[in-house]
Amino acid sequence: METLTIERRPTQSLVVEGRRIAFRTRGRDHGPVTRVVSPSGTGELIKPFVFLDHFDAMSATGPRMGGIHPHSGIATITVLLQGDLRYEDTTGKTGILPAGGVEWMRAGGGVWHDGEPLPGANLHGLQLWIALPAAEENGPAESQYIAPQNVPHQGPVRIILGSYGEAKSPIRAPSGINYLDVCLKDGQRWEYQPTAGHDVAWVFSYKGSLRAEGQPVAVKELAVFEEGQSALRFEARGDTGFVLGTAVKHPHDLVLGYYSVHTSAQALDAGEAEIRRIGERLRASGRL
Repeated sequence: METLTIERRPTQSLVVEGRRIAFRTRGRDHGPVTRVVSPSGTGELIKPFVFLDHFDAMSATGPRMGGIHPHSGIATITVLLQGDLRYEDTTGKTGILPAGGVEWMRAGGGVWHDGEPLPGANLHGLQLWIALPAAEENGPAESQYIAPQNVPHQGPVRIILGSYGEAKSPIRAPSGINYLDVCLKDGQRWEYQPTAGHDVAWVFSYKGSLRAEGQPVAVKELAVFEEGQSALRFEARGDTGFVLGTAVKHPHDLVLGYYSVHTSAQALDAGEAEIRRIGERLRASGRL
């Protein structure tokens, strides 16, 4: 479980005025990867957002992003900020995701996938897990790979999931979730009014630091806002880049497997059985 910490002395800042920050975490470093959120820790506070990895300087000669591995019950969403990624998954998709692209993998009842940097590439980005609704957690797997030019923009915002203003993400995600990538210049202000019913809200800065009503939040730190629906107002001090997630709170318990999150033990058993079935096929073909 990641450790919740409070950091009060950043050197650069992005000011946030509005809802109080209730919790913060820096997560835990594992080489070039920081596990910011896990389902057994902060994921319980911000579900359906149950896991977040921030990876930086991930290279083809360094540690892999896990090799080919399975999931069930969740969707993973990877925002690639820098570098090019080779991907493969058991829905039959394979190809190259360039810098600025987005990968959506709805694992549903079970899927295996893999991703690795191209030779010479250093990857920087984020991978988020979203707990699927009970009606979708054991459904068909589906992957979408969105090229940088097809990620919608409005003002300083790239819409990764859900909608903002007149722009809507092409990703076929469950309703009730917004996930935005925001870049502000020094001194620029931006106000965000969460969608009705989105009581869950959090922010993670991957470039620059944050302040919240005079409370500093360090770069590479996640801040969870108190639940509510009032507006969030941001002001950049120095150039900043951050992701913001808001959602209707996931109403179910999180039942955890090693690579899976489900709403019940029965759903987890079904997902893990499908993962084993696909794994046997991969072994027979020499992939594992």
